[in-house]
Amino acid sequence: MYLFWLLCLPKALCISIYYSSPEETNSGSKVANVLKDLKLEEQEFIDRRAHLISESTKQYFSLDIHTGDILINDKVDRDILCSQTDPCILTSQIVLDNPLESYNIEIVIEDINDNAPKFSKNEFEIKIPENIPTNMALPLESADDKDLGENSIQNYTLSTNEYFWLHVQRNKDGINNVDLVLKRSLDREKVPHLNITLMAVDGGVPQNTGTVQINIDILDINDNPPQFSQSEYKVKIKENLPTGTVVAKVEATDLDLGLNAQVTYSFHRTPERINSLFLLNERSGEITLRGQIDYEKERSYSINIRATDGGGLSGHCKILIEVEDVNDNAPEVSILSLTSSLKEDSALEKVVALFSLKDQDSGDNSKMVCSIEMNLPFVLKATTNNFYQLVLQSPLDRERVSEYNITITAIDWGSPRLTSTRLINVQISDVNDNPPLFEKSSYDMQIRENNIPGFLIGSVHALDLDTMLNAKVTYLVLPGKGDGLVTPYISVNSETGNMYALRSLDYEQIRGFSITVRASDGGSPSLSSEVIVRIHIIDENDNAPFFLYPLQNNTSPCNELLPKSAEAGYLITKVVAVDADSGQNSWLSYELLKATDPALFSIGVQNGEVKTRRALNERDTNKQRLVILVRDNGLPPQTSTALLNVLLVDGFSDPFLRRVDVSVQEPEEDKTLTKYLVICLAAVSFVFLVCIVVLIVVKVFKKDPQSQFPTTHPHFPPANSDIPENCADPQTGSLSKTYHYDVRLTGGSLSSEFHFLRPLFPVFSVGDVNIPGYHKNSGCEDISEQGADSQLH
Repeated sequence: MYLFWLLCLPKALCISIYYSSPEETNSGSKVANVLKDLKLEEQEFIDRRAHLISESTKQYFSLDIHTGDILINDKVDRDILCSQTDPCILTSQIVLDNPLESYNIEIVIEDINDNAPKFSKNEFEIKIPENIPTNMALPLESADDKDLGENSIQNYTLSTNEYFWLHVQRNKDGINNVDLVLKRSLDREKVPHLNITLMAVDGGVPQNTGTVQINIDILDINDNPPQFSQSEYKVKIKENLPTGTVVAKVEATDLDLGLNAQVTYSFHRTPERINSLFLLNERSGEITLRGQIDYEKERSYSINIRATDGGGLSGHCKILIEVEDVNDNAPEVSILSLTSSLKEDSALEKVVALFSLKDQDSGDNSKMVCSIEMNLPFVLKATTNNFYQLVLQSPLDRERVSEYNITITAIDWGSPRLTSTRLINVQISDVNDNPPLFEKSSYDMQIRENNIPGFLIGSVHALDLDTMLNAKVTYLVLPGKGDGLVTPYISVNSETGNMYALRSLDYEQIRGFSITVRASDGGSPSLSSEVIVRIHIIDENDNAPFFLYPLQNNTSPCNELLPKSAEAGYLITKVVAVDADSGQNSWLSYELLKATDPALFSIGVQNGEVKTRRALNERDTNKQRLVILVRDNGLPPQTSTALLNVLLVDGFSDPFLRRVDVSVQEPEEDKTLTKYLVICLAAVSFVFLVCIVVLIVVKVFKKDPQSQFPTTHPHFPPANSDIPENCADPQTGSLSKTYHYDVRLTGGSLSSEFHFLRPLFPVFSVGDVNIPGYHKNSGCEDISEQGADSQLH
């Protein structure tokens, strides 16, 4: 951009200033100071913002505006920058502003002697025949020097020798031509080669030199044939050498040199098998293995070799190669006879296998020893030379080891020793020597009652360690063993051991039993074992609760008497029910399902006690019907209901009996029961009247007649006494044995009539019902003699 301004501005001033600087000067070195040449002061130089612009792509110089010094920014190599151009000038411009002025600065890079003469090679090879004429010039390659003028090459010198001298001549281009001239005849037999040093010298201070080594080989003519050092060579080699191994080396010499002395080697009159086994290097005379040498096939070789030089002359020799044996053949194990399957009860000393050993080597390499593994029921026995027998020496057990993989190892005596192995497999066949064994010592199985016939209860399994038919297990339920007559209940699958129920089982009849199962194998003779199987029947809720009281036998209803004077919480009776099931299926709970007046009665959920909720009043019906439901705790629950009649009474008088007419109020009741009640009541009343009469007679004789019939008797309860609450036993649920009877006589009765009032309990028989804890003689009519004696007078 500044150069463009300098060319375009007419007022720009162009002045050229010349300086010089040697090459390879260090960076930062001062070239010159331009203030004096530009006739400027330092401050003006700074104020006008002087700067240096280089015309080359690389900035080799820089300007210090404070001092006006031109400094070297980067080293300058003249040889690279200008090569052979002379002079080497680098042009720059100093530009000043306000007013704009420019000055050309040309810096001449001066050459220094920093390069020594150099030949293209470190050595020159020259081959000349020994019969070349004298004064014959041999051109040589000149050296090169990158410096110029006096610093370039000025002269060449040759090292001292008696056969050659150096001729140097400068051509028109200023380049020196160097020739090597022969000054006396050569004799190859005396001097086969010469080594001469050529030196190039420049004119710098100090001088630099460059040297090159000239190797001169003198060639001979072919006047001598190749000669072997021996007419016959003997070589010993070991067999099985790897291919490429050098077996021998032959060497023939030729007194000539060069092509005449270059000898090549070849096989002469050799068969094809030799060529396939050996390879001859035609240059070095080395014989290497091409194929595999085997002592067992061929033990020696004879080879003819010819050596030929470059002139066609030849010489001959013979090589005798003797092959030495090495231990390269492992012993061979040959099986002559083998019993591949043995019964586990085979007799000892039985011959299992017969085999022989063979080694193709010779000498000690062919001697062998044979062995098998330890801890085997077999042993090796040697018979004749290299023949062996494998003999059974200990009993066999197929269940412990079903087969043997016997490794026969043969080792020779060679060095190193070689080993070969042969694997023999001997199968042990089974005999029936193991009975079936059950997996468990006993079995416990469960089945729910009411099962369907053919239901799978469980399975037994026995394992026989034998094989094939000897291990085929069949199952059988043994008759006559177990718990009584349970055998017809159970069947076992003879193949699988699955156990099935033949019929539906009832927990209430039988809760468990045990059977014996036998497992037999298919061997001959057959072996067997037995196991106990315990069957546990699980209860299901298949029985509804049964009422012991009140008994619902459809003969006569059960009636209970309730005084109208009873208060709230009065115990009327206790309902008793049982369940033939067990566990939670027999846990019973009671509830009042239906009642004539539900608000009047309550029943204990657990104990079944029927009590009054409130006191009676005149509006209450004289006969109350209660429907009681009992429910068990099974899933699903079973229920039963019972009907209980409660008769509300004022007392035990005739008016009450006349007023309470059961047959009238309840025409649907059983008439037979009413008849029986009337007969019983009459009989009891008769007996009671007889007792009263006897008592009155006794009193008449002993006391005053006026006091014979008191209003109240001390042994009788008052007229308004209630039926005692302990009429039912809360512990057992049955009626109490000390049930009291109250007899009341009306005062002023002229007819001496009295009423005997007792609970109306139906008589029923449960002889066909087998219920634990229930006795046939327990019923509603049981009356304690003690209670009668204590209150009936």
